[in-house]
Amino acid sequence: MPEAPAEQPQENPLNAIAEKGLAPEPCSIVIFGGGGDLAKRKLLPALYNLKLDGVLPENFCVVGMARTERSDEEFRSFAREGLEKFSRQDLDAQQWAEYERALFYVPGSFSDPAAIARLKEKLEEVEPQLGVPGNRIFYLSIPPSGIAPCVEQLKRAGLITPTDEKGPFSRVIVEKPIGHDLASAQEINGAVSDVLDESQVFRIDHYLGKETVQNILVMRFANSIFEPLWNHKYIDHVQITVAEEEGVGTRAGYYEESGAMRDMVQNHILQLLCLTAMEPPWSVQAGVIRDHKMEILNCLRPIQGADVASHVIRAQYSAGNHNGVEVPGYRREAGVAADSITETYVALKVFVDNWRWAGVPFYIRTGKRLPKRASEIAVQFRDVPPILFNTNQSQPVQPNVLRLRIQPDEGLSMRICSKLPGPKVQLRPVEMDFQYGDAFTGQSPEAYERLLLDVMAGDATHFMRRDAVEVSWTWIQNLLDAWRQGGERWLPEYSAGTWGPVEADRMIDADGRKWRTV
Repeated sequence: MPEAPAEQPQENPLNAIAEKGLAPEPCSIVIFGGGGDLAKRKLLPALYNLKLDGVLPENFCVVGMARTERSDEEFRSFAREGLEKFSRQDLDAQQWAEYERALFYVPGSFSDPAAIARLKEKLEEVEPQLGVPGNRIFYLSIPPSGIAPCVEQLKRAGLITPTDEKGPFSRVIVEKPIGHDLASAQEINGAVSDVLDESQVFRIDHYLGKETVQNILVMRFANSIFEPLWNHKYIDHVQITVAEEEGVGTRAGYYEESGAMRDMVQNHILQLLCLTAMEPPWSVQAGVIRDHKMEILNCLRPIQGADVASHVIRAQYSAGNHNGVEVPGYRREAGVAADSITETYVALKVFVDNWRWAGVPFYIRTGKRLPKRASEIAVQFRDVPPILFNTNQSQPVQPNVLRLRIQPDEGLSMRICSKLPGPKVQLRPVEMDFQYGDAFTGQSPEAYERLLLDVMAGDATHFMRRDAVEVSWTWIQNLLDAWRQGGERWLPEYSAGTWGPVEADRMIDADGRKWRTV
């Protein structure tokens, strides 16, 4: 696969927005949970990098809000500490001086009317000074239980501008998870819709901001060689792997209530599946793309009855040697119940029941304490006929595989068969490889940078719509209900540092297939 010229620069993240007739507008960004880890590691560095890249609106301000007592200066020191440690680009003295003057802090709880009143006063004080016309984005980096009371307090304080009124915009970013199950997701969505129009709500999934994820549709629909083959006639199966190297760490409290199915499959992985499987959209507008993804969610075959046991494997990591270090099993981690049946690994066989994908299995797996951190989509094409070069059944020709690497080495590769040099006809698989880092100069914007820029421009393409959230939860709820009714008291285990339980291997082996080595 030919590489792009080495001098080719990274694409300006504004270009895709501009093509839709949109542009990021001057605004205030209010971060609820502004003193937390997400703000420090991701959000504040993301906004700073947008400024360095020259795409952040010139007139902006950032207001952090959290329970911890801090002054504006202490918040700026907190932000600088995060930038020095986590920023994609180095700290620039002049740029930092311009950035920090737009950083402010309001102590208090999002559920406290007095604190929200102080927030309103702060915004009304600093926005005129910085030339911000009253456009506001509220980032809810708070637990799901806090979403409803937070948006209600914003409404009562007059901080939400209805869409039917002319004037500044109000937009709300909601972090995953959206609920714990279908009922709680519907409750949260209902509370949000009582206050906000759907066009004002941006349900963020950072996976959808990753370069390779955004490139899936380009790869499929801007290259004539792929789309004619992208169906059940030519594709044998698809594997989607999201592997995490770390264990539960300090997130045991959250993870005990979540598990791999809720934490990864319900949002990240189902969205990857939708982008891989969706029909060609007739436009790149947000509504069109999201409608086509919804079609795939509606076509997911429910996993019910006996299929739950044969199509879904869940497991926990046990003690093991991980990169030369002995690590405890999940039930021995701090904060985890000794009799926990929360899954740290899940593998599924999924079918999309439509004309394009009839009979093609999508194998999904995700887990913690796997050998490495890696995410990829692998599309395996059907075998060539057992004629000419595929006649030896003991040494079959390796099938063609297209791999889309999402992390850590973003890019794609294609496995094809080639003849070894020499007088005999001997075949060997070879890889044609494309890597973003090699083909383009400069650093690619990180996921939160792209997504925050999209919100400023009002582009909801890479955000989940309410109906998509609830349909995906409906599909997942069948499995959660079946697990609860099954009454298991223990789960299969896999040693930390391995690729999962033997039960997952047996599931795919039964179909005459193998998990790929990532």
